[in-house]
Amino acid sequence: MVEKTNTVSERGTVPVPQLREAVSGQVLVPGDAGYDKARTVYLGGMDQQPAAIVQPSDAADVARIVTFARENDLPLAVKGGGHSMFCLVDGGLVLDVSSLRGLDIDPQTRTAWADAGLTAGEYTNAAAEHGLVTGFGDTGSVGLGGIAVGGGVGYLVRKYGLTIDDLLAAEVVTADGELRRVDAENEPDLFWAIRGGGGNFGVVTKLKFRLHELTTVLGGLLVLPGTAEVIAGFVAQAQEAPEELSTILNIMPAHILPFVPEEFHGTQVAMAMMVYAGEGEAAEQALAPFRALATPIADMIAPIPYPGVYPPEDDFHPVAAARNLFVDSFDADDAALVLDRIGASTAMVPAVQVRVLGGAMARVSEDATAFAHRDRAVMINVAAMYGDPTEAEVHTRWADELTAALQKGVPGVYVNFLADDSTARIHEAYPEQTWNRLRAIKRTYDPTNVFRVNNNIPPADA
Repeated sequence: MVEKTNTVSERGTVPVPQLREAVSGQVLVPGDAGYDKARTVYLGGMDQQPAAIVQPSDAADVARIVTFARENDLPLAVKGGGHSMFCLVDGGLVLDVSSLRGLDIDPQTRTAWADAGLTAGEYTNAAAEHGLVTGFGDTGSVGLGGIAVGGGVGYLVRKYGLTIDDLLAAEVVTADGELRRVDAENEPDLFWAIRGGGGNFGVVTKLKFRLHELTTVLGGLLVLPGTAEVIAGFVAQAQEAPEELSTILNIMPAHILPFVPEEFHGTQVAMAMMVYAGEGEAAEQALAPFRALATPIADMIAPIPYPGVYPPEDDFHPVAAARNLFVDSFDADDAALVLDRIGASTAMVPAVQVRVLGGAMARVSEDATAFAHRDRAVMINVAAMYGDPTEAEVHTRWADELTAALQKGVPGVYVNFLADDSTARIHEAYPEQTWNRLRAIKRTYDPTNVFRVNNNIPPADA
C-alpha cells in the first residue's frame, strides 16, 4: 500500500523544550498553527504525526538539528517539496528545509546557487527571466534538494543529461553536524555519493547548478489511440529522435481526460508530453513522425516558454500503488501486455508511463556519479490510483505482477521512485561496485546511520 509509516520504534522520544532552545527556526508540534500544513505532502494516504517539525532559519540551524537528532537517537526525516514517501516520520523529528529559499543566479557564468528548499518551478521561473534553464523532473512542485540527490530525470534529460550532471557543487550537513562544501576537488567521495545516492549522506542545504541558454521549447500534449502498434512505434521514434526531444508517454484510460472527445471514452490512449529544446523547422520535423503514427486525438503541441512544461499546481494528492523499473527495450508485445493488464485493472486510474532515455545522460561514464543506470534505454513507471484503502493489497499486487512481467535483463530501479518496496529493492538501484562504494562512504560520513529514514543504504561493516 502507499502509506509509509516510519515510527519511533525503539528510539528515543523528542524532547521538544530542549529542541526549541537549540534552534532558531520554527518548531511545530501537534496542535500548533501550521503543523498540519507542514506535514502535508504530495502523495495521498500519508498521515504520519511527527512529534516535531523544524523549519530551520539557515544552514547552521540545520547542523544543530542534525546534531540534536544524533545525540538524542531520534529518527530524522528530511522534507523539501514533499514528494518523497520518506519525508515524514511518525513520532519522530522532521527537518523541513522548505524554509531555506535563497537563490543567486549569475547570468555571466551561467551558474546558480540555490537553497535546497526551493522548488523546481520557483527556480525555473527565476532562471527563465535570464533565458536560462537547468533540467529537473516533470513537475514544478518537487524540491531541489530531493530530486538532485537521486539523479533528476526530466524534460531535458536527453539534451542536457540528469539534474546531477549540472550539479557543480553543494553544501551538505553531515551526521557529525559539520557543514561541508563539496565539489570535484573538495571531498570528492561525498560529492560523488550525493549525485544519485539519495539522502543517505547528509542534508543538502545549498546547490550550485550549471545553466543552459534556452527560452522557448516546442512542447505540449499529444494524445494518440492506445494500440500496441502506435505505442511501440512511439517508443521506436523516441529512440531515433534528435537529442533535443525528450518524451514522457502515459498509457491510460481515456475517460479521465477532459480534453479527449467522448467518443474515445472507454478506450485506452497513449498520452505523451513532448518537449523539444528549441523551436522552428527542426523542431517541427522532429515531431512529425509522432503525429504520423495515427490521427491524433488531441494535439496541444506549440511553442511555449520553458517553464510552461510544468503542469499547473493544484491540491491533488493521489493515492497509488506504484513501481518503477528500467528495461533495455519496449516493443509491441510489451505494449500489448500493458494494454491487457490496464484493461483488467479495477483501479480508478491504472497507468503505465514510458520514458525513453539515452542522449546526453548516456554519455556520462557509469562510475562518474552514484546514479549508475546510464546505459538503460527505457524507464517505466507502473501505477494504480485508487480511493478505497481496503483495496491497497489488490492494486499493489497488480503493480508488482506487471512490473515483474515487464522486467527484462538486469533488474534496476530509480531511487527517487522507490515506494513501499524500498527495503526489498534498494540494492537494485545500484550495481554491486556502486553499492559497495556507497556503503563505504556511508560508513565514513554516517557510521551510526542517522539518515536511516530514507531509501536507506546501510553503512559498511567496520
